Amino acid sequence: MDIVCTRPSCPRPENHFADLDSGDTVKTVRQKFCTACGMPLILSGRYLTERLLGKGGFGAAYLARDRYTPTMRRCVVKLFQPSGNLSPAQMQLAQSLFEREAAVLEDLGNRHRQIPNLYAFFPLIVPGQQPGSQDEFFYLVQEFIDGEDLEQELARRGAFSQGEMTEVLVEMLKVLAFVHENGTIHRDIKPSNIMRHRNGSLYLLDFGAVKQVTNVQGAAQGQSTGIYSMGFAPPEQMAGGTVYPSTDLYALAVTCITLLTGKATGDLYDSYNNVWSWRSHAQVNDAIAEVLDRMLLSTPNQRYPGAKDVLEALRAAAQQVKANPSSNPQTPTPLTSGSAGTAIQSPVPAPAMASPVPAASASPRAAAPSIPAPSTPRPAAPRASTPSISLVRLLGGAAFTGFEGSLLAIALFSLLGTTWLGSGAWLLLVVGLVLLQLRSVIERFDLVIIGGVTLGVVLVFPSLRSVLLATGAPLESVLVLAVLGGLMVVAIATLFRLIYRLLSTIL
Repeated sequence: MDIVCTRPSCPRPENHFADLDSGDTVKTVRQKFCTACGMPLILSGRYLTERLLGKGGFGAAYLARDRYTPTMRRCVVKLFQPSGNLSPAQMQLAQSLFEREAAVLEDLGNRHRQIPNLYAFFPLIVPGQQPGSQDEFFYLVQEFIDGEDLEQELARRGAFSQGEMTEVLVEMLKVLAFVHENGTIHRDIKPSNIMRHRNGSLYLLDFGAVKQVTNVQGAAQGQSTGIYSMGFAPPEQMAGGTVYPSTDLYALAVTCITLLTGKATGDLYDSYNNVWSWRSHAQVNDAIAEVLDRMLLSTPNQRYPGAKDVLEALRAAAQQVKANPSSNPQTPTPLTSGSAGTAIQSPVPAPAMASPVPAASASPRAAAPSIPAPSTPRPAAPRASTPSISLVRLLGGAAFTGFEGSLLAIALFSLLGTTWLGSGAWLLLVVGLVLLQLRSVIERFDLVIIGGVTLGVVLVFPSLRSVLLATGAPLESVLVLAVLGGLMVVAIATLFRLIYRLLSTIL
């Protein structure tokens, strides 16, 4: 079995113990120590860290196993170890935030199925690496959510559809309604803190920056500690002022427009006019867009007071679309039952316990009781595995790829020949062009500009020009070959699209 050392300064944290491959031994051995730094590896006598999941400003997170459960249950072990030289006051603040996360998980996680459970919270004092010194570490152990966060999902599959974005919005509003009613403000809503389990359930993670409040319906008491994510936090939080439930609503709306557009927050915020300018980058119903725009207002009292108010606004928006479905022609898919817009028609489609609880959960948890739900639960609408691509975009991209790929082939093979170096370089460039188009990094007029510039370089660049002239081929043939390459790829793309549509109809 492999065990990773959690000491931040360990020079070689990977350890392998062949004797722990036995189920009996791994559950009875007293302790194992890092072969490089001597750090105890079985934390609190029961948790064995398998691999590093990620590092942050306050420490690191590890995937671990609990050897005192029948199935060696997987869990997440968080190590508190702030980076940098912190003052005593800053260290005390950081530690209090870490302890606050444990307290919130224990209070809320055990009562809501979309917040991870807390399993353990403990300190560990061990001999330091300097003679006579000691190191103190704090660990938090929580439920492992087997899936990927929405930041990873967005990078993998591209922008979300309106229905998929609304699913995230509705599910997180239900969680936030529960969180706010229990006297807590999350203060760090962003795509990387929303996890989608393999079964499709959405979870809200990372309560390390939470703020306890005494009156959720009014202003939050106390000042912000300055813990936030740039681009997602509203003005009052970045200024270090008072935070409110609407602070979370602002960050959730920013999260939704980044998912809907597939663009970074800096590309969506108009700093000159001090407003969010995102509608031109997405296809979304006007009624839904107006709800998001109100959540994005810079002044807290202009936003919705709470999560339940947003849910009510979404219900009204759904009724408006249902009554007049033709009022928004730019929306590609009507909000009809059975489509991806089902969640919009009824922003609370089912009780929070409708989907199965992950196997890793140790105790049953109830849904947020304050959110009304229909009497008959409905299954969640199926999510599309990949974003849809229009025919114009598909064929335009195919033409560009064939044209640009032909020019690159002429240039590289003229200079390097049909060697493994020339062929490999050409293949990497073509694959890179395809990926950039799929991520919408280059699109529309970018394709024409890049193709024209490449053609000019091939025809004018002295070295390439001399090589081409030496072959005896007229320079005009370069353009002809590039156009033929574009047409050939368009024909292939059209053929595959027809085959795909035929198979989809049959199956």
